Amino acid sequence: MYTSFTEMPVWQKAHQLSIEIFKITANLPRSEDYGLTSQIRRSSNSVPACIAEGFGRSTKKDKANFYIIARGSSYETQNHLLYGRKVGYFDELIMEKLFSEYSDLIYELNKIINAFTR
Repeated sequence: MYTSFTEMPVWQKAHQLSIEIFKITANLPRSEDYGLTSQIRRSSNSVPACIAEGFGRSTKKDKANFYIIARGSSYETQNHLLYGRKVGYFDELIMEKLFSEYSDLIYELNKIINAFTR
């Protein structure tokens, strides 16, 4: 059993992905500061934050709820990646890599959610 959320591989992956999202948005146009830049950074950082909060909850229902929110934020981040690619902000290979890594993360979150909701 983990003694800290930072020991959880799913949190570690989500945390690293949020850092990668921050890096790919560093050079977006200033006109996107309150648009795509803000939205994708917030959704990507929400994933590890919700995993951490879920870890700190005491009931299975509370834990599952925060992991479900983390999953939703993962999907939201994927949506922003697709949009950013379509408008020409993100390189296709980088976007595909990150999109795939979020799909893997969603798969891991689904396993955790299932463990708490059965």
